[in-house]
Amino acid sequence: MSASNVGEVQAVRIAPNDLEGLLGVSEAPNGLVIFAHGSGSGRFSSRNNQVAEGLRRAGMATLLLDLLLPEEEDNRAKVFDIPLLAARLLEATRWARQQAGLRELPIGYFGASTGAGAALVAASHPDAAIAAVVSRGGRPDLAGSALGKVKAPTLLIVGGLDTQVIELNRDAMEQMHAEKQLVIVPGATHLFEEPGTLDQVTKLAADWFAKHLVPA
Repeated sequence: MSASNVGEVQAVRIAPNDLEGLLGVSEAPNGLVIFAHGSGSGRFSSRNNQVAEGLRRAGMATLLLDLLLPEEEDNRAKVFDIPLLAARLLEATRWARQQAGLRELPIGYFGASTGAGAALVAASHPDAAIAAVVSRGGRPDLAGSALGKVKAPTLLIVGGLDTQVIELNRDAMEQMHAEKQLVIVPGATHLFEEPGTLDQVTKLAADWFAKHLVPA
């Protein structure tokens, strides 16, 4: 466990599949953001950890978790199994609502790449009660027919140079009925590796969650 001015970060295991995660809790958080990583990424993703730290500075708790078990990570069928990933995300959501200090917090999802598709499928579940979704360089199109069932306000962030994904996001937005917004970050490619672009993602996400993750 490590402590800093952005709260404590501790390793957690989430039943029933023993999913491994990193839970970061700032002082008196206003909400919890659960991260759904893209293919080939995990809870130690430097980009998502950078965003998570920024969200904790903005007063939120964060949960970065691996939606696949170590023995599943090389199985390409499972890497792109959006219903499976969404089910695991819902497991983590239920787990959070059973934890002291977390159970009262409104929950948002932050999805990257394929994880965005999983986040939207999970958010569409009638019992999910997700307060907001943010997608970074996401594939919301992978959520398919679930898009029309999502009620959570959804922010789609795409790099300006990620032209194919921009079109996929625009098409997905047309199928959504919830509050939605598409923001294109100029000069950014798919992974937002260009200087300053991930800082823009963090600020956009923090503002969106601050607006929509309002404690009861």
